[in-house]
Amino acid sequence: MTLAELGWDDFFAAAFAPFAAEGCVPARVTLELKGYCEVTGEAGALLGECSGKFRQNAKSPADFPAIGDWVAVIPQPGEATRVAIQAVLPRRTKFSRRAAGEDVLEQVVAANVDTVFLVSSLDGNHHLHRLERYLAAAWASGAEPVVLLNKADLAEDAEDFTGEIAGVAPAVPVFVVSAQTRRGLKALAPWLLPGKTIALLGSSGVGKSTLINRLMGDQVQITQEVREADNKGRHTTTQRELLVSPGGVIIIDTPGMREIQPWDAGASLRAAFDDVAAIAGRCKFRDCTHTVEPGCAVRAALADGSLESARWQSYLRLQRATAHEVRRVDRPAQQQHKAQIKKATRALRQRVHEKTGEE
Repeated sequence: MTLAELGWDDFFAAAFAPFAAEGCVPARVTLELKGYCEVTGEAGALLGECSGKFRQNAKSPADFPAIGDWVAVIPQPGEATRVAIQAVLPRRTKFSRRAAGEDVLEQVVAANVDTVFLVSSLDGNHHLHRLERYLAAAWASGAEPVVLLNKADLAEDAEDFTGEIAGVAPAVPVFVVSAQTRRGLKALAPWLLPGKTIALLGSSGVGKSTLINRLMGDQVQITQEVREADNKGRHTTTQRELLVSPGGVIIIDTPGMREIQPWDAGASLRAAFDDVAAIAGRCKFRDCTHTVEPGCAVRAALADGSLESARWQSYLRLQRATAHEVRRVDRPAQQQHKAQIKKATRALRQRVHEKTGEE
C-alpha cells in the first residue's frame, strides 16, 4: 500500500521532512492496542512502540499517537516487524473529548479526519441534545460533520427528527439511511473519495459496524443485535481501527460513546454557533444577556425569523453545558458562579421585600 492510499499529501510531507535526515520513515496509525499501536506504511503493517525519548518529552496523553495520526518511525535493530515511534506529525484535524474519570485529561478520539459521519439510529436510540454535543466537537475538530440517521427500515419518525436537526444545525447535511437495506448510501458518494478519511462516531447500537461493512463491501466488522429492552448496543467495536476500502476511501471506526464532553468546550461552542455569535456581536451592549436590554440583536433576530428559535435554544443548552464543564475544573470560575448566584438571590429578595412593602 502506498502512502498516498493512506492519505499522505504535501501537508504531511512538509511536516515529515526534518525526520527524514534522522533515518525515519512515515507511517499512519491504523490500530490502537494497549501500550502499542499498529502503524502502516510502504513496508506494510508493523508494531509500533513509542521510544523512550518520545515518552520523556510527551507532556500529556494527547501527545501520544492516536488513530489516524501520521508518525515518524525508525526500525528496531534485529526486529523485522517492530518499529520505534519517534514523533507524531502535526495533526490537520483532531476530534477530542474529555477522557472519562476524575482527572481532567484530553483524549484524542481520531486525527486527520476529513469528514465525520455522526451516526444516530431511528429505532429509539436517538437523542437531539447528545447529537448537538457531537456536532460541536466535530466543528471544533476542523472536520466536516455529516449526520447519518441509520435504521430507516425501522423508523416511523424519520422526518420529524430530520426537521429537529435542521432546526439546530441548518448547514449540516443529514441523510436517512439503512445499512441493512442499503437505502440512502449512494447519496454519500461525494464524501467517499479515494485518499480521504472519514470517521464514524456515535453511540453503541446505532449500526456503525454494519455501515462500515457496507462501505467496505465486505464483512470486516463483527455486528450484533441491540438489546430489545432498551435499544442499547453491546460494544461490538472495542478498539479504534483504520481501514481502506476497495474504492480507496479511508474509514476510521471507533467504539460507541454514549456521552461526549468536547475537550475545548469554548472552542466547540464558538465553532458550532458562529452564526449566533455574529448576531450577538451586533447587540448594543457588550454584556447583553439577550433578555430585556434595548438594542438586543438576538431578540430582534428571533422576532424577524432570521434566527430560528430552535437554533437559539440549542445554543443556550450547549452554553450551559460549557459553563458547567468550565466550573467543574476551574476553581475561580466556581467561586464567580457562586457569587453571581448569591447576588441574584439578594436582588430577588429585595424585589420581593419592596413589593410586599408597597402592598
